[in-house]
Amino acid sequence: MKFNKLGCFILFFSLVVGLKSAYAQQTTYVIVHGAWGGAWQFKKTANELEKEGHKVYGPTLTGLGERYHLADTSIRLQTHINDVVNTILFEDLRDIVLVGHSYGGMIITGVADSLPDRIKKLVYLDAILPDNQESVLSLMVKPGDNGLLKFEKEGFIIPFLVKDESKFPRDVPHPLKTMTDKISLRNPERERIPATYILTYEEGKAMEKDDFYPFYAKAKQRHFKTVELIGDHNPQIKKLKELVDLLSQEK
Repeated sequence: MKFNKLGCFILFFSLVVGLKSAYAQQTTYVIVHGAWGGAWQFKKTANELEKEGHKVYGPTLTGLGERYHLADTSIRLQTHINDVVNTILFEDLRDIVLVGHSYGGMIITGVADSLPDRIKKLVYLDAILPDNQESVLSLMVKPGDNGLLKFEKEGFIIPFLVKDESKFPRDVPHPLKTMTDKISLRNPERERIPATYILTYEEGKAMEKDDFYPFYAKAKQRHFKTVELIGDHNPQIKKLKELVDLLSQEK
């Protein structure tokens, strides 16, 4: 088939427009895992999002996952916040969708306080939603119950669901101080970032009984977009397609 000059120009123009359109639709996600975990937990999530043309970064927090060899009782909440802040700065990321799962909600809140101008949207995935000077333990330990502290050993919270410590990848002990430290929030610009809260709850159970429901209710009060997803606390495992579909909508 032969093309004249006009035909070649039209073809070239169409390709350029197509590439620009594809680039414009690309979203950069930074996904922060939960306690005891690592980036490995969201590997399949990242793969599926990247198949759709998006870019995904999944920093592993110090002392966890493949960085378990750095585990130390001196690791603080701010250490983990800095892990993500520095990923954003050194990768020069902008207009990102910052996703935090479970404990990761503490981290993305601190990151948003530090770098609000780099974040397009916050997504709390069945996550802790703290106010200033709150800690994981102050929010998650119920009156009369020592909660997570009953799993404390030598400055770490032991992953109580792990049965086989020879298996990889797996959850690992989590530095205690990251859970006792109170978050320090000073930047009101953080509150202007659009945010979504995704609550997961078990089928057949009232969502109000879920451990993370109070954060979902707080998100509603703050006029976040709220989404309910039937499933357990780790939708990246058993509800992968549903989770990817929800994240794909957060552009």
